[in-house]
Amino acid sequence: MKTRHLTMAQALVGFLKNQHVERDGRENPFFAGVWGIFGHGIVAGLGQALQQNPDFRYYLCRNEQAGVHIATAYAKTRNRLSAFVCASSIGPGATNMITGAATATINRIPVLLLPGDIFARRNVAPVLQQLESEHSQDISVNDCFKPVSRYWDRINRADQLPSSLVETMRVLTSPAQTGAVTLALPQDVQAEVWDYPEEMFEKRVWRIPRQPADRAALARAIEWVRAARRPLIIAGGGVLYSEATEALARFAAATGIPVGETQAGKGSLAFDHPQNLGAIGVTGTPGANLAARDADLVIAVGTRLSDFTTASKTAFQNPQVRFININVAEFDAYKHAALPLTADARVTIEELEVALNGYSVDGEYARFIATWREWWESEVDRIHTLRHGPPISQGEVIGAVNCISRPEDAVVCAAGILPGDLHKLWRTRKPNGYHLEYGYSCMGYEIAGGLGVKMADPSRDVWVMVGDGSFLMLSSEIATSIQEGYKLNIVVLDNHGFSSIGGLSQSIGSKGFGTDYRLRGAESGQLDGAPVPVDFVALAAGLGARAVRATTREEVERALEDMRGHDRTSVVVIEVDKEMRVPGYESWWDVPISAVSEIESIRQARARYEEAVKKERRHEVAAGER
Repeated sequence: MKTRHLTMAQALVGFLKNQHVERDGRENPFFAGVWGIFGHGIVAGLGQALQQNPDFRYYLCRNEQAGVHIATAYAKTRNRLSAFVCASSIGPGATNMITGAATATINRIPVLLLPGDIFARRNVAPVLQQLESEHSQDISVNDCFKPVSRYWDRINRADQLPSSLVETMRVLTSPAQTGAVTLALPQDVQAEVWDYPEEMFEKRVWRIPRQPADRAALARAIEWVRAARRPLIIAGGGVLYSEATEALARFAAATGIPVGETQAGKGSLAFDHPQNLGAIGVTGTPGANLAARDADLVIAVGTRLSDFTTASKTAFQNPQVRFININVAEFDAYKHAALPLTADARVTIEELEVALNGYSVDGEYARFIATWREWWESEVDRIHTLRHGPPISQGEVIGAVNCISRPEDAVVCAAGILPGDLHKLWRTRKPNGYHLEYGYSCMGYEIAGGLGVKMADPSRDVWVMVGDGSFLMLSSEIATSIQEGYKLNIVVLDNHGFSSIGGLSQSIGSKGFGTDYRLRGAESGQLDGAPVPVDFVALAAGLGARAVRATTREEVERALEDMRGHDRTSVVVIEVDKEMRVPGYESWWDVPISAVSEIESIRQARARYEEAVKKERRHEVAAGER
């Protein structure tokens, strides 16, 4: 047997750069390179291996968490068919990646994490940045990755690497099991040598299957659809990952069944498709939420059915409602006691389209769909053109950015009040034109995520919409975008605090306590003084971006238009009126309120809460029993 005399780190890089994936006859390398920041726990091992393998590109980020966000956004935009590796030293470099790991795993996005680790041979312990334990020597901060990784291993011997890498690729390329994979790399083992088998470095193609549904379950699903009077499709991120958007558009048009989109699934249909009722759930439109309220059959495609999608299980009020869940993950397919079609979304939708030839919703339901679509388009136009202020409204800024962007462009956001408004108001025209991280709702994702989207598809203009809170948390990757030559258009909305949670605080009777960026009052001792002055234009310019401030609607439109003509990352800072909010429509979210309080407004909010929570579906009957 031929072998190669390599260090563990050299063998690792040699393996990774030869992994490919294939689906539908299209093949590509799986890994696009490595993001990281070298420290003493990785520079001499993995760092040296990367140095002598320049064809496996190394990218320097400014924050390890941001590096994972870049990787996550990249893989999501590539429909999970390509991914990045993220590397760090032991210690804070490693733990900085934990938030990114959780973000990737919760959103079911592949990313490979390679944190350096303490010495496997232990004789020099405790080493710099080592977490000591009185009950075990086999523990480090990297154990914190276990609950947020879909696969975790520590390579304590150089000869353990081959078997672990096979498991790593199995998970990363699995449509059902993918997420963050963590391989902890002890510092000494990275540099140890072993004779690795030659076949480990040969090209390997991992084929992504399109699993069909069980025949009996599919036949039952067809019967349920034909019997339904008010069916509704919920389109999740799985529609995009499966590249099932065209199939869904045909199926919805042929049957007349309306579609509500989740945050991850927005863009499954073009906004102007006749069956698209828009966003569904807590941040949904009235048409989609009213359709959900009365639906007797819900066809959930590629969605986790999170509480924002189901309005904390209050969305479905028809006592006879049944669920068909189409999902590659069995775990998700059985939610809500559904009839599970554990299968690929595109294959299953295409099979349903053929089997349901001639089926269509009745005229009354079709008129309901058309009426609410027309009303919603008028409402979006109204919000987009309010001409409020200054400060102008957030809805107007969204409208201005949406208007200036091209159909093939992408908007990127993650947390705060923006995701809810974008979910409702952004008119998505092409798949992957709407990129929201809302599984983990991770503040700080936006700019790093925007860079990942741009790297995944440089032909797109990327519009990053970010609140002042997220910008202050993690804006450092502006410098990285300039380093790598990827231009971002960044729109910073300054509302002087945490507007989303401030609005929630008001709704529960707490009057926005602790959510504004204000100086501490001399008399009250609370954060109720003047607004904290922050020069976001100077901050962005200091990181290398072209930055301007806009106040009026006209200034905003000019600034956005000017952005298109610049060749490097550009930022416009806009103060918005946080009290001019986009309303909620026919929905509710379960946020438990204090059962007792000395504050009257909280007692009133608790009374409203106790009534609303009664609508939650608590007892699900198994689908097979009805």
